[in-house]
Amino acid sequence: MTESHASTSHPSPTTAELGEPGCAGGLTVLDPPGLLAPADAPEGAADDLTAPSATVQDRLAGRLSDITSLHEHTERLARARGLAATLDAVLASGAALLGAGRGVLVTLMPDGGPGQPVGLGLDRASLGALETVPTEQSLLARLLREQDRPEQLHSADLAEDPAIGARLRELAVHLGLGGAFGLPLATAEDGPLAAAVWFYDRPAEPADRRRELALRYCEIAAPLLAKQLEAERTRRTTEALRRGLLPDHLPRPDGLRLAARLLPAGLDHSCGSDWYDAIPLPDGTVGLTVGSVSGDGPGAGPGSAPGAAAAMGRVRAALRAYAVLEGEDPVSVLGDLELLLKTTEPGRTATAVYAWVEPEERRITLAGAGHCPPILVGRHGAEFVETSLSAPLGMLTCWEAPGVEFTAERGDTLLLYTEGLARRCGPTLHAGQANLRRAAAGAPRDVRIDPDRLCAHLLAVCPGPDAAPATDDLMMLAARFE
Repeated sequence: MTESHASTSHPSPTTAELGEPGCAGGLTVLDPPGLLAPADAPEGAADDLTAPSATVQDRLAGRLSDITSLHEHTERLARARGLAATLDAVLASGAALLGAGRGVLVTLMPDGGPGQPVGLGLDRASLGALETVPTEQSLLARLLREQDRPEQLHSADLAEDPAIGARLRELAVHLGLGGAFGLPLATAEDGPLAAAVWFYDRPAEPADRRRELALRYCEIAAPLLAKQLEAERTRRTTEALRRGLLPDHLPRPDGLRLAARLLPAGLDHSCGSDWYDAIPLPDGTVGLTVGSVSGDGPGAGPGSAPGAAAAMGRVRAALRAYAVLEGEDPVSVLGDLELLLKTTEPGRTATAVYAWVEPEERRITLAGAGHCPPILVGRHGAEFVETSLSAPLGMLTCWEAPGVEFTAERGDTLLLYTEGLARRCGPTLHAGQANLRRAAAGAPRDVRIDPDRLCAHLLAVCPGPDAAPATDDLMMLAARFE
């Protein structure tokens, strides 16, 4: 493998060249070139004031075109929302600037290795094949080095390049990869963040003008990518903490099969925090609950979501204690919870449903506080369990509502859910609840008898809007009587 650092001037390869002069067609590492004249201009023409005016105008027109193109791609990058969109933008814009057809990008993981690859024009199988390249042969791994990291990396023909490892040459033939050009994305403060390699469909290299544009683009993209990576790490940590406030497993009481789903909204968009729980009680019965804590008071919004998440953990812990003490009386459980909320969380409100379930007798007693009505899914359809209309906890001077008692049939499934699921299923809360009931009633029989598959089915048939980020957590808890 040949490595060399560029001098003050670079040869200007055409897109059909097989290598830089003096490099024997091998893999070459280059320092970033300076601001160059167009690739077809003679050496020194950028400083030649006696050049014909037509030549100067052509150079200026080419430079203006480059600046315009770079501006368009950086604008597209700035509009990207989220890490996935940013990585896709980097790959697509880099390919356009280099005139390449395919590419792969990986971010640096905390352990120093490459993460899951993102591809352009490469399917999952092709990306998986590229992951089998040993680290010592990987172009991406070289671009992610902390020390001795190349500024640029290119090969005119991967399949024939003697400086390329055998596995990568084999894959180049198998995947139809010709030339390759790679760049790191790094900042002085953060070091290496990611690496991208773009591929041509035939032996080729980008001209110096294209290399320069791609290099400048990646210099601009790197700090933006650093912010997205930091935001993604924060999001994952926060989501892990929020999930840690909820059950890590569901109990398996005799006569009852339980399943749950959780899709939390991001804390930067969320206006509250939801919970679900299934509580084994000392007498062999089970307490089932879902609910939502929101607000710091009037006008509370997304800024209050982290506090609401912490409050949710406290409220759920208190509800578990009340359920153990008096779980067979849902009205008392919610009444105690309301008193606690007003005493210790005066700026917050909560909606909740609590159901006491006797699995053997299939007897259910429940109460709700300003929450969506549960749905009972049976062999002949699905119906709402109409709880009495009541305000959320913490809203009135004194919360009060009667309980509801009924008996389920063997094979019935009780579905408790939060408002986020209903809003996902329709343009309004009422319409979403109606659509959710119809979706449950219309589920195939083999789905209705499996609570886990029923939860998955409801998520699939109520996909929700794609444009706006979710502002409500989405939770559901399904309990089927065996």
